[in-house]
Amino acid sequence: MIANLGLNRLLWSVTGGTAIVAAVAGILNPSLYAGLVAETLLPGALAQDIISVLAGIGLLVLAALARPNRCRQQLLALGLLGYLFYAYGIYVIERAYNGFYLVYLAIFTLAFWSVVYGTANLRREVMEQATMPRGLRVVSAVGALLQPLMFYPLWIAMLIPLMRDRDQIDSLYSIFILDLGFIMPAFLILAVLVFRNRGVGLVLLPALYVLGFTLIFSLALAELVKPVFGTAPDLPALAAAALLSALFLVLGGLHLRRLGLPQLRADAAEVRPPLKTPSADIF
Repeated sequence: MIANLGLNRLLWSVTGGTAIVAAVAGILNPSLYAGLVAETLLPGALAQDIISVLAGIGLLVLAALARPNRCRQQLLALGLLGYLFYAYGIYVIERAYNGFYLVYLAIFTLAFWSVVYGTANLRREVMEQATMPRGLRVVSAVGALLQPLMFYPLWIAMLIPLMRDRDQIDSLYSIFILDLGFIMPAFLILAVLVFRNRGVGLVLLPALYVLGFTLIFSLALAELVKPVFGTAPDLPALAAAALLSALFLVLGGLHLRRLGLPQLRADAAEVRPPLKTPSADIF
């Protein structure tokens, strides 16, 4: 499904391997975050590092197993890259200036451009022929639309008092930037495209569900590891994160399973079709 798969696989491997190194360092040496991450957020840092190790391993496995006609595996890789972009975007934006900061910046950059490059290499004929049953398509689109409908009002309601009082918070302001500037617009755009039965939306939405699942599951895991830091889990927060991550997992799994994709010849799948002017009917 993704043309130039060899280079994409290399990008997945480099990004995943670098993420494993950074995340393992954080797990083995929590003092990396001393003075840079508030003590109340240390469980979140540990949980994020654990998920980042798993995401990095996943990318290495997907890069090793990737074949031109294994389209769903490629979408999983895009989703894991999206997670690493977000996870290390937090460290980059929050100025986690420890000895690994340049590594965090490298992962953030590699993940972003790997997603851009992989998406740009999606084969036009795959998107044109992608299909999904109408009922599931509507359910999947509604699930995606719920995210901006929920988080736009929530985050803006938190920003307005800060703007009114000209206040600068010391941590987690990266969430506003990443969510409002990248993730929520992506959910909104892809939800609209899926509602309109556009192939690019049908193909890319499950990758966004993978990103959403890994991000929210890390919040649930953060509650579970709190006893390591001498605090009790927040059960309502744990329940909310677990339910939302389960929703992403179910929607993403159903979407991937019922996504109809054309069969590509293995000998032709690596050949990139000539670039064409994007058609206005994509949107």
